[in-house]
Amino acid sequence: MEQGRHVHRNTRTGLALATAIALALAACSKHAPEAESAADAAVVAAAAPAAPPAPEPTSGGGMDKRMQEQAQRVDQDAPTAQQMTSSAATYTDARRKFIRTARAQFRVADVYRSALAIEDVAAAQGGFVIRNDISAQTGAVQSRPMGEGKLLELAEYTVRGEVAVRVPSDKTQDFLRAIVGQMEFLDSRNFEAMDAQFQLLRQQLAYQRSQETQQELGAATAQGGKLGQKADAIAARGDAKLARDEALVAQKEFEDRVEFSTLQLSLYQAPRIRRTELTDVEAVFEQNSPGFFARLGSSLSIGWHGALNALVELAKLWPLWLAAVAAFFVYRRFFKRARASDRSKA
Repeated sequence: MEQGRHVHRNTRTGLALATAIALALAACSKHAPEAESAADAAVVAAAAPAAPPAPEPTSGGGMDKRMQEQAQRVDQDAPTAQQMTSSAATYTDARRKFIRTARAQFRVADVYRSALAIEDVAAAQGGFVIRNDISAQTGAVQSRPMGEGKLLELAEYTVRGEVAVRVPSDKTQDFLRAIVGQMEFLDSRNFEAMDAQFQLLRQQLAYQRSQETQQELGAATAQGGKLGQKADAIAARGDAKLARDEALVAQKEFEDRVEFSTLQLSLYQAPRIRRTELTDVEAVFEQNSPGFFARLGSSLSIGWHGALNALVELAKLWPLWLAAVAAFFVYRRFFKRARASDRSKA
């Protein structure tokens, strides 16, 4: 009996031991593939190429790019020396004389500074300035209150300038190329070379005719004759001298126009805003106006004086009021008599 119990106890112990061994083997077989997969993943990760480092953000990179694009666009809009070139300003001919003129309109950064620079260039080329007009044209104007009796005025204005210079005719091209650096944008330009050889010849012939006429009149006066004829000859000689002088002056003016070209330059700059602080008069009046009770007392006083004035005006009509009172009493008395007669008849 006891032996059977011992055998049964050993059997249960063996079964428990076998079960524990089976569970341990199953756990080992389960963790082995996971370990192998983890090892394989580690190997693949080590064999893979390293990821490129993330680019470090540069502060203001996009802003710098936009600024560069704007600068390139401005450079493309800026005029070049080729745009200020024309054969009308450089062509020469030994047999012909040209009167050269040029006009240009362009935008500059600062009208006052550019006008002075143009004057310096003209002096460097042996020329001179004949006109320099600068003015500011005001556009839209807006005003806004700032408080404390102040008013902010914003005004848009554009500065424009008109500069006229004269430079030696052979330096016209050099002058125009020298002022290109002052231009931000070229609106228009115009060159003209007028052939003046025939006009110059006409002036020379007129001068020669005047000289010959004066000589002939001088000879006629020297020959003598009647007093009346001498007086006519002297007057004619005076007219001939005047015509000679006019012809000489016209010839010199013409030669000067040929020797020096005339350039008309119109300058302007981009619109700007003028900010001005002004006194808000309405706000100051409102701040310094009397209080409510003071204004109420003033209104009552004005009303009282108005009523008194009305009575004074009504008193001026006393004859009318007297006539009205008399008419009232007459009517009342007549009305009483009429009623009394009606009662007696009844």
